[in-house]
Amino acid sequence: MSISRIWWIFQKEVSALFGSLVAYVVVVLFLIIVGGMFWVPFFEEVSPVTMRSFFMQAPLFLCFFVPALTMHMFASEEQSGTLELMMTLPIARVELVLGKFLAAYVLLLAALGMTLTYPLTLHILASQQGVWLDFGECLAGYLGLMLLGGAYTAIGVMGSSLTRDQVVSVLVSFALCFALFMCDQLGEVLGLGGDALLGVQYLSTSYHFKAISRGLLSMADVVYFLSVMVCALAVTTARQGTRRIG
Repeated sequence: MSISRIWWIFQKEVSALFGSLVAYVVVVLFLIIVGGMFWVPFFEEVSPVTMRSFFMQAPLFLCFFVPALTMHMFASEEQSGTLELMMTLPIARVELVLGKFLAAYVLLLAALGMTLTYPLTLHILASQQGVWLDFGECLAGYLGLMLLGGAYTAIGVMGSSLTRDQVVSVLVSFALCFALFMCDQLGEVLGLGGDALLGVQYLSTSYHFKAISRGLLSMADVVYFLSVMVCALAVTTARQGTRRIG
């Protein structure tokens, strides 16, 4: 595996993403919606010096946002025929997958980075009243969003590799992300208990994110998100190995 080839693919995909009107529209919609989720509770509560409402709702919206960012990664290239050209180059399948994944992940991190204005603004407004924002809680929440976003990005890239239709790619990726997000709640609705409930909870992205966002960072949660990324990217790489050239 060559870092230089991954970097070349990464640069190519980043250029395509930041040159795409769709990417800008999706990012703007993301900022508007999550901004609304943050500021509405801010004006409704008496002492809302916390980011908890934002961290509670942002993971659910990422289920919609990330598939929209990754839908074209393989689907559009297969539809246009450029993927076949890529397959003829001296690039390993895993290098192609990692380059595309990292490009989408960087765009996601850029979008999340833009939301840092929310805690900074909240801190300024709160400090004028002698109240201080818990930056430790914010840091944990953003770390959780970065790990969750990485898992969803890997799933989105995998979904895009399974079809040449971008709409189908979005639906498949969303269904997988949403299913993982709802696992723990579904287990409670079904009345599961004991080891069965623990097993369902462990599969849930929401369960692990909540633990991290509360500041309870454990290796088990980090390993879970990294495992989701590795498994999704492994499936994507295997999928590329089954494609026919020409």
